[in-house]
Amino acid sequence: MWCSRTALRRLALQTAPLSLAGPRRDMSALPRVYVTRQIPPRGLQILRESGQVQFELWDSDDPVPRQELLKKVKGCDGLICVLTEKIDAEVLDAAGPNLKVLSTMSVGFDHLSLDELKKRSVHVGIRVGYTPEVLTDAVAELTIALLLATSRRLIEATHEAKTGGWGTWRTLWLCGYELADSTVGILGLGRIGVAIAERLKTFKVKKFIYTDVAPRPELAEMIQAEYVSMDELARQSDFLAVCCALTPETQGICNKHLFSKMKNTSIFINTSRGGVVNQEDLYEALSTGQIAGAGLDVTVPEPLPTDHPLFTLKNCVILPHIASATYTTRNAMSALAANNLLAGLRGEPMPKELQL
Repeated sequence: MWCSRTALRRLALQTAPLSLAGPRRDMSALPRVYVTRQIPPRGLQILRESGQVQFELWDSDDPVPRQELLKKVKGCDGLICVLTEKIDAEVLDAAGPNLKVLSTMSVGFDHLSLDELKKRSVHVGIRVGYTPEVLTDAVAELTIALLLATSRRLIEATHEAKTGGWGTWRTLWLCGYELADSTVGILGLGRIGVAIAERLKTFKVKKFIYTDVAPRPELAEMIQAEYVSMDELARQSDFLAVCCALTPETQGICNKHLFSKMKNTSIFINTSRGGVVNQEDLYEALSTGQIAGAGLDVTVPEPLPTDHPLFTLKNCVILPHIASATYTTRNAMSALAANNLLAGLRGEPMPKELQL
């Protein structure tokens, strides 16, 4: 049920606009919704064509200012947000008791204050929608691209070619590490971890291992992966991909204890959330040669300041959080966010609801 192919088959159902039964009502009587960003067009089209809501949009590709958000959310019945908006007690208090549905255009939900939402759901029944599965393939593809760019030193190589460093052929110049006959470790085995492994099989990977809060036998069987301890994951992995959610338990879990047990030829990849990595410890591991390289699509903070020490390292490739950035996936995410919102306002099951 978790594999990326199944998710794709569901995509058509999740992105189709949900119909509204009965005659259209006067717009002023419709539930009020605030959308905190200029989301991709499919989601906005679904909202407009539903006839179910009146919505106001922060019509920019940049984050809505905090004070603007606090002002606009007042009295709303529904809210569509993205991962840059911190939805906490202040926002929920500003929204007031009318708020019934919160729909985030993200698979991660560490930007939502779950404790505050749980507290309020008892009294006012706030429901939360999110967008898993539709971004699985895009994230898996980007993870592999980042892994290859890091392990084969593609950014370094491009720089050398552009700046005159490309001289005569040399036997070990810009050599990296290959996937064939390697061991790939996955920290947090879910849909995305499985999708990454499925794609890496064609690179003749010798072995997949993983660790999680508990064994995941059904998922592991799909990729013939072995469950190991965290320490063993570090010791065995030639490539370690972080795919876990950011929770209080995983905050800073990739730290000097983990890096000290990794091989000095290991490649570390993180496309989950920046908060799972202690960046000071990662810098130390990279700058001293404790590990060979790291590829990051996520950092703390975002954007990472251009003078951050990690940017000074040739063996660290940093991307600006683009794992889900394909036209197909971002439109599918916005469509699912819109359909979650509409279903929630109707009091019907959401296509993808976060259980509080």
